[in-house]
Amino acid sequence: MTVQLERRSEITLDVFERVAWQREPVEIAPAAMAVMDRSHDAFAGYVADRLASDPDAQIYAITFGPGDAGAVDPANDTRPTKLWTAASFGEPLPDRVVRGIILARLANFIEGHAAARSVVATAIAAMLDPAVPMPSVPAHGNGGAGEILSLGHLFYDLSERLTLEPKERMAVINGSPGSAALAADIALVARRRTALAESVFALSVEALGSPLEAYSADVDALWGDEHESAALRSIRDLLLDHRPQRMARQSPVSHRILARVLGRLRRAEAEAESAAAVSLASVTDNPVYIPPDATRPLGTVFSTGGFHNSRAPSAIDGMAFAWTDLCQLAERHTDQFFQHPATAPLLAAHEFGFKSLHMVMNGWAEEARSLAQPSLLSLGAFGQNDVPSQTFPAWTKAISIGRCLDASLAIVATLAAHALAAGGQPVPRELRALSGEVHEHVPAGREVRRRGPELEALTHAFRRRMFPPDLP
Repeated sequence: MTVQLERRSEITLDVFERVAWQREPVEIAPAAMAVMDRSHDAFAGYVADRLASDPDAQIYAITFGPGDAGAVDPANDTRPTKLWTAASFGEPLPDRVVRGIILARLANFIEGHAAARSVVATAIAAMLDPAVPMPSVPAHGNGGAGEILSLGHLFYDLSERLTLEPKERMAVINGSPGSAALAADIALVARRRTALAESVFALSVEALGSPLEAYSADVDALWGDEHESAALRSIRDLLLDHRPQRMARQSPVSHRILARVLGRLRRAEAEAESAAAVSLASVTDNPVYIPPDATRPLGTVFSTGGFHNSRAPSAIDGMAFAWTDLCQLAERHTDQFFQHPATAPLLAAHEFGFKSLHMVMNGWAEEARSLAQPSLLSLGAFGQNDVPSQTFPAWTKAISIGRCLDASLAIVATLAAHALAAGGQPVPRELRALSGEVHEHVPAGREVRRRGPELEALTHAFRRRMFPPDLP
């Protein structure tokens, strides 16, 4: 199907998934093209009117250049039309993210706030044709204010094909569509990873035979948190047909606090989704054009800080920190399997295959811990561009921490599934597919063999649940 856009409010998280992850094309509605062309003409009238009344009028991107650049004579503007900011380098962003940035870029255009011609917006939308290769956009080195470095790479070829007018050059590279796309990407991953994490930890609870009173419906009203209540319900649903025999004493703390920690995960997911939803539809251009209305027949234009998305990095960090905590919780669950009398003897038969997994688990948990640094405002810039954006580093850290969590979940799932099998215990209905996936990739056996490749295969299987099958 093709997504048709007329209003920026139509750029939702669901549309992002269709366009960025499922590679659906986008077209601009005729009504939106008419709005853009009217705004472009009105903006030209606004500039002419300002300069007629004040030849020294300061209009950003028209009478003076970006950043610390000096004055420009609009009548004799000799600046190149090609974009000049494609200077960052390093490992590229995956195509799904690049497609998402292109989609989010259209929010500035389709209601006329970019003061750009419709031909520019339609050229941007055409980049989302599934047959068109994505430009290579570095994920690293984007340490400038706004996102002019990454957007310079993204739209460089477009600036070679089209002769961009002065305001259009800034409309293409200024703003924060990258932040919107990166937050949306993390939000979509989070939806899937939360479901996997809850299943894996529920399997761990069942394998250890922990008492289920910690997840009782009676607790819902006591805590008063919607996300923790949702986690409690999820655990109860996953263990609906649990085995009746449970350990006699209370379970380890790492089991009793499970709904609290998973509740935090759901809370971070909700904030990531909210940040993405707001950011995807936001106008973040600078300078921003306000189209004509009854009091301003030619509209108006002014400079803002809309290009700086402060919500996306914190939302991404929140998700990354929640994932990091789950890695630490997974390490505690792993240790319990080898220490608790209910499971330690069952795994002892696999001493030469599974026992070393507690060390492997420690490695992944510590790697996640070392990556979990806050994305604070950066001071690494100068002149007007004195506060760089931090969304790209936040996303890079979150993606790396997510990989640590996927591996951690693979270890916990493996130990839980094999402990249940070794003890001849049934697997709850909602967890049988997960248990079967574990045994498919990490089969039982007492012989000495390399377990690492098997666990890696299971980790990749988990990741295929979270990302489109044809995307890395």
